[in-house]
Amino acid sequence: MRYWRLLTALLVCGVVAGCSGSGASPGPAPRAPGTPASPTASNPAPSEAEPSPSVTRIGNATAAPAWLGTRVLPIGSNGFAAARTTPPELRNRSIITTDYLPPPADGKFHSTIQAVPAGVLARSSWTSACPVKSTDLRYVTVGFRGFDGLAHTGEMLVHKTAAAGLVEVFGRLFAEGYPIEGMRVTGRAGLNAPPTGDDNMTDAYACRPVRDSKAWSQHAYGLAVDVDPFQNPYHKGEIVLPELATSYLDRGAVRPGMIRPDGPVVKAFAAIGWKWGGDYHSLKDYMHFSANGG
Repeated sequence: MRYWRLLTALLVCGVVAGCSGSGASPGPAPRAPGTPASPTASNPAPSEAEPSPSVTRIGNATAAPAWLGTRVLPIGSNGFAAARTTPPELRNRSIITTDYLPPPADGKFHSTIQAVPAGVLARSSWTSACPVKSTDLRYVTVGFRGFDGLAHTGEMLVHKTAAAGLVEVFGRLFAEGYPIEGMRVTGRAGLNAPPTGDDNMTDAYACRPVRDSKAWSQHAYGLAVDVDPFQNPYHKGEIVLPELATSYLDRGAVRPGMIRPDGPVVKAFAAIGWKWGGDYHSLKDYMHFSANGG
């Protein structure tokens, strides 16, 4: 997520680990819903381009606005982009998922856990300076249900100790029909990309220390996951991340994708012992789940 660079500056207190980025490296073009999937390698790289799907509506989901991800927000004197009113098109955000991995042919939940392929590692944010060895990470693919109601395949890098539990979590969410817009591995470039305020990629691993601190984010260990960030923004004082997600600060106006205290997402993560950033007192990080609560 492009707002990672901004969020890490807030976290020197160590209360919360922050949110990961969504970078990308050149690779096969995404497949829009309704088009045949071409054979892919076991470690396909998402494309830099993110074209809108070829269809404009599937169920209650619509194609992404043409401007999504292109309007860079100005950074203020405090080093942050200001929170903004949510555009009308995103106030009830329900966007058709663009497939970067082949969706399950049978529409059912499937998952894989494997050592991280070299190609995936190369397009991730991992380097030898990161606090976890690459051999301690796992490349996980899981099925997820899009806002379009269709089954899709997502990917994550996670710590080896968390892989099986997270497969269980996303299996439960698939069964519950909880919608996820997209799920991709974070790339290094994405961590420092300028903010557009409209990111919404579910993700886990991001090798990034807390700014002005020696402490590493829990994402840097593969022990944190951010889920549907736009519907579940970070909020501390005047800072909202993603910056255009201000309409989702009203947690009483429940819309698809919003994580509720008594809802399936919190329950699924709690079942594996992970804690929710929506329970923080000094700030709210509604998207964030972590193994140690940080």
